[in-house]
Amino acid sequence: MKEPKKKIHPSVSALWKEYLAQVGNSILDKEQLPPSYYFCDNEKDANECADLVLNGIKQATAGSLWSYEKHSAPFPIVGELYIVTDWKGIAKAVVEVVKIERTPFHKITADFAYREGEGDKSLAYWKEVHQAFFEREMQDSGDEFHEKMIIVCEYFDIVYPTQKLR
Repeated sequence: MKEPKKKIHPSVSALWKEYLAQVGNSILDKEQLPPSYYFCDNEKDANECADLVLNGIKQATAGSLWSYEKHSAPFPIVGELYIVTDWKGIAKAVVEVVKIERTPFHKITADFAYREGEGDKSLAYWKEVHQAFFEREMQDSGDEFHEKMIIVCEYFDIVYPTQKLR
């Protein structure tokens, strides 16, 4: 799941201004700075995921419906723009949400796991690391992970990256 940055790094505003300059007046209704997020719950994974986005490998993310509801977080909306950052909040890319699916954990597909782009991109890897993440996220709540819990599967496209990694 995406985690919002509490303090906005100056690179977020700078990347957004560059993006607006590139697209010109075609998105005047979107001039307000969009939210910025990093992926995962630790620095190593957040930075790796930001790099995967920049390299066009990571094109999706997943969060539990439980977490959205528990934290009263807004659901992603198709067409919404946001800025992907690393753990420190340094902007990496402007992305656009292109598709949202709500799927039980046990029905996540190999295609979705591949689009997430993490690890070896397999469904087995996806299930292992995401179950562990959801369990960590729920551990203090009294709730427990289960195979039928709903996962919010979010697909996105990069619309404006910082320079790609080499």
